[in-house]
Amino acid sequence: MKAAACTLGLDLGTSSAKAVVTDTGGKVLAQAAAGYAVTSTTPGYAESEPAEWWSAVTACAREAVYTAGRATGARPSAIGLSGQMHGLVMASADGRALRPALLWADSRATGPLRAYRLLGLQALARLANPLAPGMTGPMLKWIAENEPRIYQDTRWALSPKDWIRARLTGEFHAEPSDASATLLYDLIGDRWDLEVVSALGLDASLLAPVLPSAGALAGHLTADAATELGLPAGIPVAAGAGDTAAAALGSGIVASGIERSGDVQLTVGTGGQVIRPLTAPVSRADSGINLYRSATPDGWYQMGATISAGLSLNWVREIMNATWDELYASADQPSQPGRDPIFVPHLSGERTPYCDPALRGSWTGLSLADDRASLLRSALEGVAFAIRDALDALLGEPLSGEQGPSYLRLAGGGTLAAGWRQLLADVLGLPLHAVDVPAASGRGAALLGAVAASLLSFDDIQGPLAPPAGLVAEPDPAMTACHAERQARFRRIVSALGGPPD
Repeated sequence: MKAAACTLGLDLGTSSAKAVVTDTGGKVLAQAAAGYAVTSTTPGYAESEPAEWWSAVTACAREAVYTAGRATGARPSAIGLSGQMHGLVMASADGRALRPALLWADSRATGPLRAYRLLGLQALARLANPLAPGMTGPMLKWIAENEPRIYQDTRWALSPKDWIRARLTGEFHAEPSDASATLLYDLIGDRWDLEVVSALGLDASLLAPVLPSAGALAGHLTADAATELGLPAGIPVAAGAGDTAAAALGSGIVASGIERSGDVQLTVGTGGQVIRPLTAPVSRADSGINLYRSATPDGWYQMGATISAGLSLNWVREIMNATWDELYASADQPSQPGRDPIFVPHLSGERTPYCDPALRGSWTGLSLADDRASLLRSALEGVAFAIRDALDALLGEPLSGEQGPSYLRLAGGGTLAAGWRQLLADVLGLPLHAVDVPAASGRGAALLGAVAASLLSFDDIQGPLAPPAGLVAEPDPAMTACHAERQARFRRIVSALGGPPD
């Protein structure tokens, strides 16, 4: 009997890779994950070894494919990709990484932002995004200025998932959803901004050609990569999308090329993002809001982003010698109003709404009555406050005719604990509805693989995608009021630590 067709979605996260096998309609058949390290040898640095990414990708892909095949007999007929955005891999002509990858949480490239501020209003308007050191363009300029030998030896400056795709296909490409998040991209013209690249003194030939649209075919699996993944050589590989754009597709907030502008989705992982789709590009860079291309052919989305989600929670967990279960369990023990300290999670600076890479964290209001549980609980609350700041910035300028969301769609592997979900709902003051699969980015990647292999069209995606699975947390008005008072204290403390730019 001929094996059933399926698609493999590979999602390269910040601290782990995930493989999701779906049928050609998007139903998840199997998934697996494998982790790797994020290192910080110097304050403000965040790096990973691309070779470790590849080892994790091959390991989890083999596991997911084996599990799906054992259960259903399905074998992947295509591969789609998703990955952490903004990062930078300096690669040789044959794709070998020349140094550890710089990640979105890296804040070393503050110096190059001065060159960006000299670009002029027209150029900044084309970039259409707030300036942040953890984006590809500033980091590439930092490499050029501080590691000139590496820069001279580099043939390709790639986003993380584009480097993985090069390992799969031997071909080098970019695509709009990731490219639009580099601060090297003309958002209005939908292309690399060669004028900006030149003004920054960078070499435009380092930027890979941009494939024209979402769901594009980027190449085929090479024999060497096929051997490592345990798959047939020659199967189609999609261009893929940045992880936030892929998650929006995978969770159904965008489908069939339609951007559902009334929906807002919260994704919590290493970072936290709140997004709303758009049918046309609207820049709000002055409010700290990002604007990027979506994973659909003609869509866009606005995003408020916090660095300080799982990245900061993991730091707290490690210094407190706590397990993830212990951290999340602390949310099940309600604090007495005003008793817990206030935790500011901005350990690596912050993006929305502050756009301040120099911000740092704190615990404020400590007393002899505080214990390990109160510190863990305050860490969760502080991350929720950071997400609320990003959400308020995103919703601060309603879209035409929009009254604001009546609930938030909730996605991401960092949102599965019931107590943590309830705390988020209480702080945000909105009901949370879970999407139908936690691995939304991997599922979106798999859907893009199916489109690239002509197993599915964007017009077909609407049907297989389910609405949110249902209410998972309803805000408690009394707790929302209590958290609102504490959020006001949180914002005063952030202002004292650095605060928003003028």
